Amino acid sequence: MAVRNQLIHRSPQAVWSVLADPTLYGEWVVGPSESTPLDLAWPEVGSRLRYTVRLGPWSTEGVTTVRHLETGRELELEASFKALGTARIFLQLRPWGGDTLVICDEHPLRGLGGTLHNPAVEVLLQLRHRGMLARLAKVVEQDQAEEVRPPDPVGPEARDT
Repeated sequence: MAVRNQLIHRSPQAVWSVLADPTLYGEWVVGPSESTPLDLAWPEVGSRLRYTVRLGPWSTEGVTTVRHLETGRELELEASFKALGTARIFLQLRPWGGDTLVICDEHPLRGLGGTLHNPAVEVLLQLRHRGMLARLAKVVEQDQAEEVRPPDPVGPEARDT
């Protein structure tokens, strides 16, 4: 299993608002260039979104389905990509002071991805997650007006005493 984490300098609610917006999927997930909700209830369990993956002139579509949800804390997705099969992507949000620790755990379930799953694939998933979580942090953190953060309890004024 490829597990990776990222500290995002916003509250879990701010991170969740990006995860709950299916139109932002293509901005933070590595691979898709655009996404469209297939159900109005995203991210409720069973809701789906369609995404397009482009590589030069070539493009194909996949579908992601919500399999588990704890609003504001956990989102488990099943990504289905015709040629490669399906994968489970589990995102967990943990408060970390005024920030959020996002933990991503992904592994292939069925199809070619599951059959060919090996340590080299794990390395590729780690690289994908590093990019994906960095992009998620950028999308969440770019909204400067999102929230007023409390002062750092170990800020300069606390350190001078």
